[in-house]
Amino acid sequence: MTLATSMPARTTLPVACALLALVAFSAPRPGHAQASATATPEAAAAIEVGHFSAEREGAALPAGWKPLTFRNIERHTRYTLVRDGAGVVLRADSEASASGLVREQTIDLRAFPIIEWRWRAGNVLSKADVRTKAGDDYPARLYITFAHDANSISLADRAARAIYGQLPPRAAISYIWDTRSPVGTTVPNAYTDRVRMIVVESGSARVGEWITYRRNLADDFRKTFGYDAPLVSGIAVMTDTDNTGEKATAWFGDIRFTAQR
Repeated sequence: MTLATSMPARTTLPVACALLALVAFSAPRPGHAQASATATPEAAAAIEVGHFSAEREGAALPAGWKPLTFRNIERHTRYTLVRDGAGVVLRADSEASASGLVREQTIDLRAFPIIEWRWRAGNVLSKADVRTKAGDDYPARLYITFAHDANSISLADRAARAIYGQLPPRAAISYIWDTRSPVGTTVPNAYTDRVRMIVVESGSARVGEWITYRRNLADDFRKTFGYDAPLVSGIAVMTDTDNTGEKATAWFGDIRFTAQR
């Protein structure tokens, strides 16, 4: 599944540019205000990027998040804020559909290298397979995209900016719940090696269970791409079943970045 962001004038931006089909969303643009988080750990203990538990049940969208839509895909995953136990979480329902929610935010991993989140899957997808395009569907995934610096902009990226008015992200990491690949599997996305897929859950053994994750994103980036992580440019959640034609339901809890402990 290739991601794109909804843009004004009812157009859909293929942020990765067509020849790369990068799974990602908007990178920062000149003059485009974005939430920034480059403070020192002493100034803030954590950055709450997805504070769903503080939202109102039934609200249209979580604060600071916006829909992701996809070129040539008419059926969208439905996202709703629902009560689960004592708190509010984000629920995703997908039926042969694909869409996501994204928050554009700049985060410096030198200060906040740890990403923490929790999710629950209602089922796994029988045809999902991280190694194939046909199987590139998951009940739950969390994307983090990374911005360019002045020295990392290729000619293809400059061409994309000239066409679409902004740069595609430099790279992305996607934490996923796969069906068959072992936990710890790390592979390039089936569509582009700019995106690295990291399997953090696999199979149906923990379906229905709330699972909490804590990953050193800075270390994960360095291990998968071979250089230090640039600034984070955004975070997205997604449940998609358009390639496999199946159904999936998932729930997402709070997402935050923290300093090393």
